[in-house]
Amino acid sequence: MKYLDTFFNAYQHYKDPLLSGRYIHLQQIEPLIERYKNFFKIKVLGESVEGKPIYSITLGNGPKKILMWSQMHGNESTTTKAVFDFLKYSTIDEDFNQYIMANFTLCILPMVNPDGAVAYTRVNSNSVDLNRDAQDRTQPESVILRRVFDSFKPEFCFNLHDQRTIFSAGKTPLPATVSFLTPAEDKERTITKERKRSMEIIGVMNEFLQKHIPGQVGRYDDGFNINCVGDTFQSAQIPTILFESGHFPMDYQREQTRKYIASAMVCAVNYIGDHDILGLQYKKYFDIPENEKLFYDVILYNFPIKEDSKVQHLDIAILFKESLREGKLEFKPNVERIEKNLKFYAHKKFDMNVLGTTSVEKYEINEVFLTKLLGNI
Repeated sequence: MKYLDTFFNAYQHYKDPLLSGRYIHLQQIEPLIERYKNFFKIKVLGESVEGKPIYSITLGNGPKKILMWSQMHGNESTTTKAVFDFLKYSTIDEDFNQYIMANFTLCILPMVNPDGAVAYTRVNSNSVDLNRDAQDRTQPESVILRRVFDSFKPEFCFNLHDQRTIFSAGKTPLPATVSFLTPAEDKERTITKERKRSMEIIGVMNEFLQKHIPGQVGRYDDGFNINCVGDTFQSAQIPTILFESGHFPMDYQREQTRKYIASAMVCAVNYIGDHDILGLQYKKYFDIPENEKLFYDVILYNFPIKEDSKVQHLDIAILFKESLREGKLEFKPNVERIEKNLKFYAHKKFDMNVLGTTSVEKYEINEVFLTKLLGNI
């Protein structure tokens, strides 16, 4: 696909340098939104619980309508960075700009949960998960998103998220760097015509990504929950695609994952623009393995642990907890398991026998101890 190849091969040219890292909030994206006022239609749709503006950016006047929204979970920011990479490409590449303007009307909500974004929390300011509020719509952010859905009347929806580092792409030692889902429309998970259409698009994105991150694309379980936004919109017979940004080796800031997510977005748009999506090629969706929870961030193998005057060599599984401190994101190690012969994968692993570690009392193995230890190995 012409536009996908151009974007991917020259990605550094289109990557927006004003956004980086995991902590992305409204104050950072508002200057970018201001910049795009000269190119696209910018609108304030309403306000969050704390009165922060929720923006939409609309591109094009074409017949194919796609609604995209990002950061409805405030601590899931990779897709927001990818959105602005996509917008930069749409602005500075004249051919792609004309392609979008002629074929599409894209409505993008780059940050649905600005309160959660600044606090770096999944939930909004009222401690509500907006992705479980699709039916009751108790929160202003949920009302705004549904109002846009009803008035814009999209042909496709892109639901943009991040996922945790625990996921593997199937039962493999490879992380799910990117994951997709076409949500179910009912409890029976019926493979409907509209689901087939979104499955076809996901299959195409997977084929592209396999060339660059082979074996690192996963598929979420499609258990039905009508309270989720994707399930609700899919139930309204609008093909909906969940994008999930996951872990790429040694990329905790998700700058590499950002490239793959942005490229997947361009891939989907390019494919929709060039084809009538009938869902005839939907079976390729099932070539993608379902995600499994098989990863820890770190495993320390054969760690000599002293308890009741006895020393055992056990494995310690660690997950990093993301914590905001004075405007900076910290990754703090937290012990999840201590047991013998752990049967899991790790993004980093150390054999403590090889490192010659001395025994440590079990009660001493805490965040402070692990932070110091990991900083020295």
